[in-house]
Amino acid sequence: MVAGVVLVPNWSAGAAVTDDPTVDAATKATFQKLADAVFTDRTEALVDGGKGGEQGKQGHHQRLSSRFSGKVRLSGTQSKYEDSALSQLRGRKDRLEKLGEKYSAGSTTVTLNATQVKGRNAKVAVTENTTLTYARVRDNEPKNTGFQAHHELSFQADKHGNWQLTSIHDTDDGVAVNQPAPPPATKPETPADDGNPPEATRSSTAKNAPANKKNLTSGTYDYQAMAAYAQKYWSKYNPDYPSFDGQGAGGDCTNFVSQSLKAGGWKHVPGYTNDFHNWFGNNEIQSDSFVGVNEFSWFALSSKRATSLPYVYQMDVGDVLQVDFNRDGSKDHSMIVTYRSPQGVPYVSYHSTNTYNRSVASLIASYPNANYFAYRT
Repeated sequence: MVAGVVLVPNWSAGAAVTDDPTVDAATKATFQKLADAVFTDRTEALVDGGKGGEQGKQGHHQRLSSRFSGKVRLSGTQSKYEDSALSQLRGRKDRLEKLGEKYSAGSTTVTLNATQVKGRNAKVAVTENTTLTYARVRDNEPKNTGFQAHHELSFQADKHGNWQLTSIHDTDDGVAVNQPAPPPATKPETPADDGNPPEATRSSTAKNAPANKKNLTSGTYDYQAMAAYAQKYWSKYNPDYPSFDGQGAGGDCTNFVSQSLKAGGWKHVPGYTNDFHNWFGNNEIQSDSFVGVNEFSWFALSSKRATSLPYVYQMDVGDVLQVDFNRDGSKDHSMIVTYRSPQGVPYVSYHSTNTYNRSVASLIASYPNANYFAYRT
């Protein structure tokens, strides 16, 4: 996701944990059940009337993950972290409701991918699949939003052999709906380029955006094809391109957006990979502008293939949204609009964390202090 990171293709998210075949099935099932409870708690905190919502405010014991004891449980530190995470997510739910969005139901399942045990320490790689149902659906609006996320869980066993979950690491570098916001970065990134790249204009998140209608049926590009590509490959990756998901890979978000734009008619501009005036990507080689967040912005604006929109809510199908979460001047994440409701709410799909049809209102409620950059393509 972040420009300046060395992007190394990684074909399997969560591959850092090597599966240990000697770990018995009962231990694996114990780890999986606790992981499922933790992420279900987070999802329920966003659901209207969910266990993590109003009921969750009544007491710590209401959490699914707090019911585990004996052979597996949360450590004291992790339990406090989860309390803080659920509080943050309930605040996100309240902000969403003020923006006119509610979730009526949520479903989370966890698949255990690999378990590694060394002495009293264990690492577990899991895949979370979460679906949230929109409570207010009008006309042809999406009924659900969902995502896949990969996590690495660390456990420690006490002298009695009882396991404690001590930490959760999100290996996607992603932006999941039920993911607590990360702490601000301590070191801003500075673009290393002497070509004077153009700066995108920050977009307002005000809901009352003036009309800026986009013609989807005529013109140079096929915007519906862009959306169709994103809908097809949001969770199953196109083998014609490498994936940059996983630890140290930098994130796949811009790579995915570029693929979608290419499917709708954006043509390659060949040349040096590190020249932001060039844009190309295939299975073997990709320009920095094809896979890097900031480099994409520089190419899109300098080539006139995109212009900055003054309001986020003006975006339509095929437009691109970027976010600078910590407002350090370096953009962190890219998304593509796959639907716009008749009420004027854009919905985005993206990789890292793999997500489809998430409303812009949800993003703004999740990250109210971030800087947003909307592009008309």
